[in-house]
Amino acid sequence: MKKLGVLIVFCLLLSLASCSRRDLYCVVSGCNDSQENKSSCANNDLLDRLTEENFRIHRYATVDEVFAAAPENAGVLVLSGDYPSEGTVITEENVEVALKKSLKVFVEYPDQFGKQRVIAKDTLDLERIVVCDSLSAVLCPMDLLSFNKCIVNVYEQDAFGDAFNTSIVAAKVAGFDKAEYGLKDTPTKPVVLSDGKNFMISTTKLSQYAHDRYIPEFRTKSLVEYIISWLTGESVVFKKWTSLIHPAYNETEKLPSDARRRSVAKGIEWYYNGKFLVDKSWKESWADLYIGDGTKPVGPEVPSDFVNGDGSLGVLEGHMSTINYDGSQLYRYWMRADVQGESSFAFASASKLLNNPEYAKVAVNLLDYGFGEYRDGLRNDPESSYGLLGWAITHKGNYYGDDNARYILGALGTAAFLNEHKFDKEIAEAIVGNFRTSGAKGFRGCILYEPELQKNGWKFFYNRELSNPHPHFEAWLWACYLWFYEQTGWETLLERTKLGIKETLDTYPDGWFWTNGIQQERARMILPLAWLYRVEPTKEHEQYLDFMMKELLKNQVPCGGIREELGDPSKSTFGKTPSNEKYGESEAPLIFDNGDPIADMLYTTNFAFVGLCEAAAATKKPEYVDALRKMNDFLIRIQVCSDEFKHLDGAWFRAFDYESWDYWASNADAGWGAWSTLTGWIQSWIVGTQVLLEENTSLWDLLSD
Repeated sequence: MKKLGVLIVFCLLLSLASCSRRDLYCVVSGCNDSQENKSSCANNDLLDRLTEENFRIHRYATVDEVFAAAPENAGVLVLSGDYPSEGTVITEENVEVALKKSLKVFVEYPDQFGKQRVIAKDTLDLERIVVCDSLSAVLCPMDLLSFNKCIVNVYEQDAFGDAFNTSIVAAKVAGFDKAEYGLKDTPTKPVVLSDGKNFMISTTKLSQYAHDRYIPEFRTKSLVEYIISWLTGESVVFKKWTSLIHPAYNETEKLPSDARRRSVAKGIEWYYNGKFLVDKSWKESWADLYIGDGTKPVGPEVPSDFVNGDGSLGVLEGHMSTINYDGSQLYRYWMRADVQGESSFAFASASKLLNNPEYAKVAVNLLDYGFGEYRDGLRNDPESSYGLLGWAITHKGNYYGDDNARYILGALGTAAFLNEHKFDKEIAEAIVGNFRTSGAKGFRGCILYEPELQKNGWKFFYNRELSNPHPHFEAWLWACYLWFYEQTGWETLLERTKLGIKETLDTYPDGWFWTNGIQQERARMILPLAWLYRVEPTKEHEQYLDFMMKELLKNQVPCGGIREELGDPSKSTFGKTPSNEKYGESEAPLIFDNGDPIADMLYTTNFAFVGLCEAAAATKKPEYVDALRKMNDFLIRIQVCSDEFKHLDGAWFRAFDYESWDYWASNADAGWGAWSTLTGWIQSWIVGTQVLLEENTSLWDLLSD
């Protein structure tokens, strides 16, 4: 009995010792009782998580109080409530108390630490968060995170001396999830440093990781666990994690029977959530202000109290990939022709499926605006750029063939869904305008400019012997020509289109040019090949389609997404980032090396979705139908859900990491990075194709009349 009593007492002591490790002493600076606005103090992601994980948080009003109250060997959190304007202050006296009591103190965003004082506050731009030490199984040297445009405190060089080791830095580095070129040739800024015994310092605010959107989440979670484990002296693994922006479903859960219909409803409401439809009440004072001359049409989020437009003044482009220190995200205020026609298709299709006449009104208004605004001036002159659609409101004399094609196809889809014939003439003129500026071999080239059209006349381009095996720019115009041939029987359309397609397939893959990846070029080819088979269902054309489908689907992963892939570097427009210095200076792929587990909804999976729908409908082949089903499920699952950031709820980001099941990739692209959205390219084609599948039809069948 005596031994049993000793054992019970020993176990009780162990239990008490274990419990004491769950006690943390905390102060959130600037959060005393007299403060009027305490929103940043009352809601703190780290403290909320610790409370839910059954830690006991003892909160104090001042730094002096928390150091005085904390018992020996305790863990202390000194968090910032005034970030980013002011940081925390740790005096020399506070340091002495901590050392005397053997406290473990995590200090966030200090303006003063002992004798050291901040000399500047820097906003991260292209810098990423780089792990320097082995902190956990998923935080190894050169592993990457993003704290977006967070603000970091800067101190004198070597301010903390040899006593502190820097375990995490901010630096401009290239790579997907590792700093592939290391840190030797790029400036670094300390982010997390520690003396290993009493103090760990973060030069930015880490505790508001969810609201400030630090990513990827699995590494952010591990970093916070590492900090709390260091404070408590025990291994801490959180049972749950706060995620304010997350995919609609995980990789394995069963989808509801109406999941696709719900996805369409969320996808079209996103246009309203984001206030992308311009209204006259804020066009001049807000939208036009940020459009400027088009050199940098970027601005803050459209205020949530602004009124949504009805499409008569167009739709904005979408989100930049730039996320601010507080989790807000910049918008692209460009008014582009292509997204007007594409977005019109999304609204028309949703109107049909959801029986919403308001969406139909918006769809028609967008085409009225598009044909009126981007077909003005010289674009109505039969001797020059007649029928062509200018690229953007600020660059009307630039004519991208692929942008014209997507506007045309969107307009066709709108007309068919709504049985609307008022745009028939403009659609026909847009197709002919592009065809007569395509060459004898069926290629149009990447872009034409108004001055060269004025100088040479359209016949010069119609007769030139141009070769351009670059599906990104050519393929969807071929789809337009094939559909127009089906309506008119104009043999030259078919002859030249077949020449372009054959040369492109004959030169695959070594002769192909590619933009951000070779996979996107394959994805663009599926639509015209499916429609060529519709026009001429020969064995040869079936083989064309089957060959390219097999090439595309080699990279379809089990969850349904298409893994990105780089091609021959000598044929790329925007290939792998060649150095740390070049990171973020131009458009770029989402991956660094082939094999990186990334799907791209801006350039590949979105267009593959359209193509798969058409290929499956044209051939009824089981392998095509199955690939389409998997891709459909994937897109439903990864649609953005967020109650906190309503302007993102219902969107699809460009990038998705299907291994970590998170929105993550290299953000090297200067304009349309990992977290960009697009009302046209991405949103419109995903929503519209979902509706086609719900209606058990295809775009070709829809357009048959």
